[in-house]
Amino acid sequence: MIKNRIDKLRNQFIKYNIDGYVVPKNDEFFSEYSNKDRLKIISNFTGSAGYAVILKKKSFLFVDGRYTIQAKIESGKNFKIIDYEKIINTNIFKNLNLGIDPTLFTSKQIKRFFLKNNKVTLIDKNLVDKIYQLKSKKKHPFYTLDKEHTGENHLQKISKVCSYLKKNKSDYLFITAPENIAWLLNIRGYDNPNSPIPNCYLVISKKRNIYLIVERDKSKKLIKEKRLKKNQIIDPKNICSLFQNLNKGSILIDEKTCSVYFEEILKKRFSVIKKEDPIYLFKSVKNKLEIKNTIDAHIIDGVALTKFIYWIKNKKKLDITEVDAQNKLEKFRKMSSKYLFPSFKTIAGSGKNGAIVHYRATKNNTKTLKKSEILLCDSGGQYKFGTTDVTRTICFSNQKKYIKNIYTNVLKGHIAVAQTDLNIKKTGKLIDIEARKFLKKNNMDYTHGTGHGVGYFLNVHEGPQAISRNNTIKIENGMILSNEPGYYKKGKFGIRIENLIYAKKIKGRLFFKNLTLAPIEIDLINYKLLNEKERSYLFKYHLEVYSKLSPFLNKNEKKWLTRFI
Repeated sequence: MIKNRIDKLRNQFIKYNIDGYVVPKNDEFFSEYSNKDRLKIISNFTGSAGYAVILKKKSFLFVDGRYTIQAKIESGKNFKIIDYEKIINTNIFKNLNLGIDPTLFTSKQIKRFFLKNNKVTLIDKNLVDKIYQLKSKKKHPFYTLDKEHTGENHLQKISKVCSYLKKNKSDYLFITAPENIAWLLNIRGYDNPNSPIPNCYLVISKKRNIYLIVERDKSKKLIKEKRLKKNQIIDPKNICSLFQNLNKGSILIDEKTCSVYFEEILKKRFSVIKKEDPIYLFKSVKNKLEIKNTIDAHIIDGVALTKFIYWIKNKKKLDITEVDAQNKLEKFRKMSSKYLFPSFKTIAGSGKNGAIVHYRATKNNTKTLKKSEILLCDSGGQYKFGTTDVTRTICFSNQKKYIKNIYTNVLKGHIAVAQTDLNIKKTGKLIDIEARKFLKKNNMDYTHGTGHGVGYFLNVHEGPQAISRNNTIKIENGMILSNEPGYYKKGKFGIRIENLIYAKKIKGRLFFKNLTLAPIEIDLINYKLLNEKERSYLFKYHLEVYSKLSPFLNKNEKKWLTRFI
């Protein structure tokens, strides 16, 4: 099937005079999770990031370290799998003319990845769409959030953006990331599978003029609830007319999410300033109410996960598959009326599948759990209101000493992150070093970042803050991140321990506080490798887990949870 699609795609090369075609993961809104997954259509790859480059006789799939194993399994028959970073310096495409859809690429992406020793042709019709008809999803109206859920109304947020524009001498901001519009207007939608994203664009001027570019059907509730007026809603077909009718001046575009298609249109009328959309940083700093609501969401989520861990560890017979485990965890989450849907597709990898960092089990491809193997379970939920993401590595029998040692070194890195003094180590780059140092002493490491930013009832992955080798964003009071060091032995097992944490100012000093509340597997720990400070941390963490969650557990679950203290 995939080979047939590739052949159909290649049949179009002569018409457009191209030597190859590039298919990215993202849609025109540059979302991580999308209902328009053209990369999966052409390659069968289901990961959240990557590029397929189809030439006349060869096909290549570029993915990062999280997906190397997965890509080989899913796409290896039809594509050569290459590390994402190598796309920058590759000579594979030398002297070739590559076709791209200009709505799916930024000029920065094109320059970085595809403009070395070759030519790029912008094709106004997506070639994957020409060979495969995507099913159109039902359009649901956007809806508004009240101040009691957001802590700050949309007018206050608009003022913040306008002040930024004046300060930076820009007349307009063109917002191309839907999650930033969601934050600005306090709205949400149904356009992504795992996030309440309202797909749309928005123009805001320094004089507070606002134009939301979206279909009328999606905006009717916003008009009814007086979030916007009718004349502020612009049909996407009329976006060029909107730009033409605006006064000339300077317009700020986000270099990560403004497509080359829009950039070329804007250049004809405005002085274009390429910067990071300031809303990313505004949005990353959660206010007191957002933090309170997120804490409440994590208590609900912690109860579900703890019930699941108790259930799976106390099963007399482990006669279930990875998919069964995923479904059971989902049932526990659904016990709360405040739970809406998963924040991403659950990763439940047993044994060797745990080594595939973003593994996804399906009904047709699932493994039966074994007592002798460890299970890596990474899951999360969207709640009213808050977003969760948590990973636990679970065992069902006594494991070999070397596995316990690796797990303990991952745990030591996890604790080191949680105990960071943010007044000294102020950036994710510095914190990332602490997370890896215990593994590195044993010549071990992991290919993914240690932590990502997290949205407030939005995307589970949101920047600009992160705990990674290259992130230099200063951690600020109210920022939420994940803390998830790990280790993966190909063909054997995977280990990861993940909590969400937030930066909190205490007596003028900044520290991390845990949001996630769920027991950390103690049967995999070699306590001889833990120092007194680390043991104390683990005791206090599990004491907090017990005190916060026990009122919502049954008698047997409570009794079992006391063994972690």
